[in-house]
Formats: sequence, C-alpha cells, structure tokens
Amino acid sequence: MTTEAFIVDNIRSLSLLGPEIVLSTGALLLLITGIAIPYWRYRMVFTLMGVAALGLSLLPLMVLPSPGGNIPYLSNLFIWDWLSCFFKPFFAVVGGVTIILIYGSKEIEDQYYHESVFLVLVITIGMMLLTAATDLLMIYVAFETMGILSYLLVGIKARDLRSGEAALKYILYGAFTSGIMLFGFSLVFGVAGTTELSGISQAVASVSVQPHNRLLLIPSMLFFLVGLLFKAASFPFHFWCPDVYEGAPTPVTAFLSVGPKCAAFALIIRLFYPLFATREGNELYTTATGLDWPAILALISAVTMTWGNLAAIPQTNVKRLLAYSSIAHAGYLLMGLVCLSSLGLRAVVFYMAVYLFMNLGAFAVVAILGGTAESEEIHFYRGLGNQSPFVAVAMTVFLFSLVGLPPFAGFVGKVYLFVAVISREIYWLAVVAALNTVVSLYYYMRIVKAMFLEPATESHYPDISLGSQLLLIALMIPTFGLGVYWQPLAQIVGFMF
Repeated sequence: MTTEAFIVDNIRSLSLLGPEIVLSTGALLLLITGIAIPYWRYRMVFTLMGVAALGLSLLPLMVLPSPGGNIPYLSNLFIWDWLSCFFKPFFAVVGGVTIILIYGSKEIEDQYYHESVFLVLVITIGMMLLTAATDLLMIYVAFETMGILSYLLVGIKARDLRSGEAALKYILYGAFTSGIMLFGFSLVFGVAGTTELSGISQAVASVSVQPHNRLLLIPSMLFFLVGLLFKAASFPFHFWCPDVYEGAPTPVTAFLSVGPKCAAFALIIRLFYPLFATREGNELYTTATGLDWPAILALISAVTMTWGNLAAIPQTNVKRLLAYSSIAHAGYLLMGLVCLSSLGLRAVVFYMAVYLFMNLGAFAVVAILGGTAESEEIHFYRGLGNQSPFVAVAMTVFLFSLVGLPPFAGFVGKVYLFVAVISREIYWLAVVAALNTVVSLYYYMRIVKAMFLEPATESHYPDISLGSQLLLIALMIPTFGLGVYWQPLAQIVGFMF
C-alpha cells in the first residue's frame, strides 16, 4: 500500500471513531470552560456539557455500517463488531448516570467539579477504545488511560484523608498488576512476532503444540489474567476494592463498580477467546494451548463469589457491603467465561447489561441519601420506609435484583448464567453459585429490614429532589422491565456471538 493510500484509508476510518471524537471534543471544551469561568457559579453548565457530550457521542453510531461485518480500521488497531457496538453506548450510559450523581452529590466540592466531569468523560473514552482495540499496544494504552485517570478520580477530594488513602491503594495495586500484564504482552509478542490479535491467534494455534513455545504461552496467559482480574475486582486481586470503594466519593464508587469492571470482562472476551480458544462449530470452543484456563477461571469464579458474599455478611457500612457484593458479582460473571460456549458469552454480556442498572441504582440511593460517613451505615437506613417510602422501595427493587429474585432483571441474568454452566455440565460451579445466592439474600435483606421493620432513631433524611427521583425511576424501569420482558436484549446479545 502506498503512503497516499494508507493516509486516505485511515482518514476514511475516522468515521468509526465518531463516538470517541465527539467525547474528546466535549471533554476539551469542558476543560477550557472550567478554566475560563468561575467554578462556583456554573455547576449546572458543566453537568449539561458532560451529559450532552455523552448523548451526542451516540449519534455517530446511527450512521455507521452494520457491525456484523467485523470491520477493521485505523491500520487494524481497532475493529467495528458487535462487541464494540454494544459497549460504546453501554459506557456512555454509565458515564451519564455518574455525572448526574456527581451533580446531586455534596461529597465533591465545586472547585473539583468540572475536573470530575472531565475525568469521567476521558475514562469513558478509554473504555470505548479498550473494547474495540485489536492490538496489544493499543489495548495497553486504552487500559492505562482508563486506569490512571480512575486513580485521579478516586482521589479527587484532595483534602479528604479517606479519598487520598483510597487513591494511594488503588495506584499501588494498579501499577503492580498493570506491569505484570504488560510483561505477559511481551511474552506473547516474543512467540508471535506481532502485536495484532489476528496474527497472534494464528501464531498461537500453530505453536501451541510445541513444548518450548507452550512454556511461554502459559505464563503469558496467567500474566494477562493478573491485570484483568484486578480491574474486575476478582480473587486474588480483589483486596483493593472495599477500601477504594469506601474511600472514594459515592458517585465515583458507582462508576468504578460498573464501568472499568465491565470493560475488564469485555477485554477478557476480546483477548482469551480469539487467542487461547478455537471455535468448534457454531456454539462451542476448545482451548488452544496446553493450559486448561477455563478450569482456572472456574476455580477463581467459585472463590471470588464465596469470598465476596461471606465478607459482606459482617459489614455495617453500606458502601463497603456493596463493594463485597461487587466482588461476588464478578464471580458470577466469570461463570459464563468458563463455559467455552457462545451461550456462556451471551450470558456474560446479558448479565453486565442488567448489572449496570441494578448496581448503579443501589449506589445512587447511597449517594442521594448523603454519601457521608454517617449516612453510609446501615443504622442510618432505619425507618426510611416511613419517612422516604419512594427511596426505600427503589433500594428494595435494586437489592432484590442483585440477589436474583423474580420478577427483576437480575433473576433473568442469573438464569442465563446457570443455564450456560449446566449446559456444559459444570454442575459443581452451579451449586456453589446457588449457595452463594442464598447467602447474599441474608446481607441484602439486612438493609431492607432496617428500612421497613426498624423504627427511625431520628428524622435525618434529606429532601429528595425531583431530579433524583427521576433518576431512580429511570434505573428502576429497566431493572423491572428486563425481568418481565427480556427478549429484545436477548436478541441483541444473540447477534454478538
């Protein structure tokens, strides 16, 4: 290809980067506006700019070609397929809800507000690029864009000791695991001689039968998992999660519990199935190396969900309890990845979609009720059902869905995961997941009990604004709606694998 043809081809490919270009422009304008005008007078302006940028970023998706063709672009650095098509609006929704929560929260002072919105936008760009990247170097750049700016967002409250401690722990764990993952990338490059996933996949298929090359593939695969399991808050790299979630501002915690976590699972799908699995027929896969990595993931899944649920039982801080709950849900999501089947991958993506609404909803209630150290304790929720019945009912809906009770979306999501595991005859993992679901019912119901069955010690609940009520309604509708009518989402997910 000539230089002119190369340039023209990449310029034409820029349309496929439409969402990221719109978000980058919006983030730059927001940053300039925040420097140019007094921050204490224009909090609403920054909110509107951030939400508008995320909304406008969805418009280019409407004119892009069908993702069924798996279109590579920008010199094969990215691919336009169903996975990237699904997750770009997914992350836009997560970012939009987060910005609205930041606007209504008193935890982030006005002087840090426009920087917070800016960081949310840029992290969203990183997550969008990460799910579309098909080159190891671009994957790492997008991964670190998401990671490093997440550290800044956690520590945005510069004078708050809890926020600073959470950011420091996040940085230390993140730097360690990212370095190990990068070392795994270098080992794979040494085997394949390329950083493109398509080339690596072909090389792995041809050299995995050779013992000396297998010795490089096995540790590289394990090193990949270190960085990915860290972002997914899965065992044994989950220790940062409760402290970081508790110390970060509540809207930031909500963002981390869904955005980077789901980006990590999307990246696991992007990396492991093309590189270390071979498709057999239309529905099943087999491992392409000498390492039985699905068995390793199955063990990690069981330990992650068990650890998360058992550790949540004694917690009295709701944010910390939801942090351990988030760890447990990472274990549930791993169930679908161990199945080596298209059904398992569909179950993972379906569960991430419903997890978005129910988990953001639970953290939204915590943020709306104040987000201070006092308001995060379970005893603060006593009598909430009498004094703020709408908020109490909303919290109950989200908690019931997180448990997996019908008729809420979490129930359908767990059914998909259980069906995928049982269809592959991994019965022991299904039993572990069922027992953990029963355990989770106990600690979630502690919050429901406090809201409806215990008297309030004092009237200390803030007035709930109309905007906050509308946000909770917007999150409750899909949490309930996808529990009774999930076929449209199932059809969308069915196109992906």
